[in-house]
Amino acid sequence: MDAIDKVRILVVGDSGVGKSSLVHLICHNEAAVNPGWTIGCSLEVKLHEYKEGTPDQKTFFLELWDIGGSSSHKNTRAMFYHNANGLILVHDLTNRKSHGNLKQWLNEILDQDKEMGMGRGPSRVRDTLDPENLLGSVKMPILVIGTKQDLAGEKRVQRSFVAEDLGVDDISLNCHNPRSLAPGSGLAVKLTRFFDRIIESRYYRDMNPNPALLEKRRLLPMNVMNAKSLHGD
Repeated sequence: MDAIDKVRILVVGDSGVGKSSLVHLICHNEAAVNPGWTIGCSLEVKLHEYKEGTPDQKTFFLELWDIGGSSSHKNTRAMFYHNANGLILVHDLTNRKSHGNLKQWLNEILDQDKEMGMGRGPSRVRDTLDPENLLGSVKMPILVIGTKQDLAGEKRVQRSFVAEDLGVDDISLNCHNPRSLAPGSGLAVKLTRFFDRIIESRYYRDMNPNPALLEKRRLLPMNVMNAKSLHGD
């Protein structure tokens, strides 16, 4: 049996937004029972069928690295950022601050790349951001996920302004409802396509570049993100 290739996906966001519940739902198709707090990093693995149902179908391992969100672990969690192929930014739909803090998570990952890959010190202020070029020369697909949709009440969930500014997709779900990612559902299809883009970026980019990713590959002014507030404020 041939070895199965793998991709590494970072799952980051503030403490308490539901990253562990999200990762458990993705990997096991069931809700987590009493998930604990993540200290450092927790790793879950999922088998994914790339381009399922086509002649190009191939099995890959998805490594989902659930990074602890506590600020007290900021200096130690950076070791997990190296060699990542994809990024899931997680925020709590009932906590507006957790959404605004996604920019800080992006900057933290970029700063770590400068220290490890470029040999420079961390940058305190970043005026521009290339969302498809987070770690060195790796083109990294990004997905923004809002959790706790069940607790958001009847208020209509707006599109994430962070996702909008980055030019990436976003989804909202209830991690305690396994049907949120039921096979064939709109959210499940969007997540599957995201995983396929990560695999394409890692293994097939040079042979078959994705036009959508090429279109999104642009510099974005971070001050636009600073100036914006959540829709509906």
